[in-house]
Amino acid sequence: MDGAAPDSAPAPHGAFATRIRLGLAVLVFVLWGGLLVLLCIPLLPSRKARLRLGSAFAHALGPTLLAILGIRLEVENLERLRAAEPAICLINHGSMLDALVSMAIWPRHGCGIGKKEQARIPVWGLVYGIAGNLFIDRSNRERAIATMNEAVAIIRRIGISPWVAPEGTRSLDGELAPFKKGFVHLAVASRLPCVPIVMHNVFALWPAKTLRITPGTVRVEILEPIPTDDWSIETLDQHIADTRAVFVDAISRSRSAS
Repeated sequence: MDGAAPDSAPAPHGAFATRIRLGLAVLVFVLWGGLLVLLCIPLLPSRKARLRLGSAFAHALGPTLLAILGIRLEVENLERLRAAEPAICLINHGSMLDALVSMAIWPRHGCGIGKKEQARIPVWGLVYGIAGNLFIDRSNRERAIATMNEAVAIIRRIGISPWVAPEGTRSLDGELAPFKKGFVHLAVASRLPCVPIVMHNVFALWPAKTLRITPGTVRVEILEPIPTDDWSIETLDQHIADTRAVFVDAISRSRSAS
């Protein structure tokens, strides 16, 4: 089964309450983000130091922003992620909430790998970039490959855990989109295990392209790491299909149980 209807949820915040909550969340992010930028400036020569600082900020800021928006977080098997590090962390990309949930459970030495368009988002792009995360130019194959090679070099040098959304863009209907190839290239080059991280109910609580936020609980399910020692580019399509099937199964089980 490739996906049922998105999870149901309670009634959303009213329009006024949503604006107040969003405004407060943005203000808190700007203030904390500004402080992070200032602290990162003297650390510019060391990406490892900036990533560590960014991780500490994320662990504090993510839960704070979720609480402001009325979102509770339940995380299952966080120890799997901690034990597997360094690892390639794979998430389903279903909502604006993804970023906040990701911050709350960010690896100790995590490094985001996002599309270059994020760099143009006011405040977010600056904070994301100066904290040591990487942008990929997916419109240009040579630049995309160069960025992946840079990520692999950084992984090998300082032992980071890349944070990747293999769908590439947020779902517009709550369904799991096809996976792109980048995470397999990263796994083959680095030989790091892939840790599937499934975020349940995010689309129902904050659908894409809307400001309709519903109070509720996001359940994060961290699955068993997937070894990649025997992965190869020749069998790339099979690795993509097998990994996506793990997400589909977890999402289907959750929806069947609800």
